[in-house]
This record gives sequence, C-alpha cells and structure tokens, in this order.
Amino acid sequence: MAVFVALGAFLMTLAGGWTAQRVTDRRHLVLGLAGGLMLGVVGLDLLPEALRAADDEIHGVPAALLLFVAGFLLAHLVERLLAARRAAHGAVEHTPVRHEAVEHDTAGHGPVRHAADGHDTAEHRHRSPEVGLTAAAAMVGHSLMDGVAIGASFQVGGGMGTAVALAVIAHDFADGFNTFTLTRLYGNARRKALAMLFADAVAPVAGAAASTFLTIPEGVLGGYLGLFGGALLYLAAAEILPEAHHTHPARSTVLCTVAGVAFIWLVVGVTG
Repeated sequence: MAVFVALGAFLMTLAGGWTAQRVTDRRHLVLGLAGGLMLGVVGLDLLPEALRAADDEIHGVPAALLLFVAGFLLAHLVERLLAARRAAHGAVEHTPVRHEAVEHDTAGHGPVRHAADGHDTAEHRHRSPEVGLTAAAAMVGHSLMDGVAIGASFQVGGGMGTAVALAVIAHDFADGFNTFTLTRLYGNARRKALAMLFADAVAPVAGAAASTFLTIPEGVLGGYLGLFGGALLYLAAAEILPEAHHTHPARSTVLCTVAGVAFIWLVVGVTG
C-alpha cells in the first residue's frame, strides 16, 4: 500500500520538474518561485519537524538548530572550495567583457569604434556544476526520507499513513521544481537535470519499499532534516534569489518568491 501511494509522489515530482523546464523563457520568475518554495520548505516544514524530532539540547541550543547552522556553513564551504578549484584551473569569476560599438561616420572615413559602458555580457558568476549536482542529490536524499516516512506511517495505521502521504505528495511538486532548477542553474546539461529529476521522483517509491525492513531513529531523522534545511536555506538565500534579481530585478520576481512561500504555507496548513 505504501509503495502504491508513493507513486503519487513520483508523478507529482515529475510534474514539478516538467513545469520548471517549460517556463525557461521566464528564468527570473522561475528562480524567484524556486527561492520562495525553498524558503517555505525550510522555514515552515523542515525546521519545525527537525525541532520536534530532535529536541535534545547541546550547551543550551537545540541539536536540530546546531545542525541547521552546520548545514548552512557546510554548503557555503563546499561551494567556495569548488569555486577555488575551478579558479585554479583557469575559470574566472565576474569577468567583465568590454565590447565596442561600431558606427560609420558621415564623412566616409570608415568605421568609428566606441567603447561600450563595460556591461557584463558573460554570466554573472561562473558556477560550479558539481554544486548543482550535489544540491540535487541532497534533494533526492530528502525524497528518499519522505518515502521512508510514508512507509513508517502506514505501519502505525492507515489514517496516519494517508495523512503523511498527502503531505509528501503535496510538497513533492516543489521538490521536483527545485531539483531541476538547481541542476540547471549551475550550468549542468539538460540531460543531467532530467536524470536528477527522475532520481528524485523514484526516491519516494524506493524509500517506501525500504521502510518495510528499515527503521530510522527519530532523533537521527530530526538531525538530518536540520542539516539539510541549513544547506537548502544557503542555496535559496545566497544563490538562487540573488541570481533571480541580477539580470531582471522586477516586482514580478518578488511576487513569485512570496507566492512560493505562500504555497508551502498552504500545503502545511492543509496537510497538518
């Protein structure tokens, strides 16, 4: 039963990824929405659940919050290390490309060249594809845990299993959307983004199947959610949202971010 229900999460994840790739002509809106969805998932879903599951304190601070901060710092460290490695191999970040505008003077003396204002015609930042793949892999791991949660809840009772399954299915649209967007944002090929999307869609089914002979202690699960939430927050706040506003700082982008957070709030409120 749990595996059958997890197929709904499979389909919803694919729907989220399909939506992300169909609106690539509005990249700033896609990134704004993805940032809002990630902020909503972290602040309204992952972190509260982590605090409930891992409520032990370490030197006066909940363990889940310490792991949350550790996840944020770990994501920052990994990205900086990968960026430094790429720079050492010749990749240059923030390289402005000055180009010349060519005009023909009216006196017939040939073309007259003027330097442009120094607009950056290259990418704002030469990103490390490995970061995108690592972030997408973390999303896959999260979806795997979702599947385990579905299976475990059905072991408790049918009503509990249905409630958890509805919650997972509802937010797996956001998971699929973010998995595809994160992979592509860091310069990975479309086929890699589709491969990570498919892995993310299969993960809940695999997790539900594995739950029949696998039990994860609640404290361990809470710590994982805290760590994952910190890494996800870093990607949303330090990478996705700045990129969304870099080339197209429109109010519509902000509205998409707010809409993403509101959608997760609605899902959390409906599913309990």
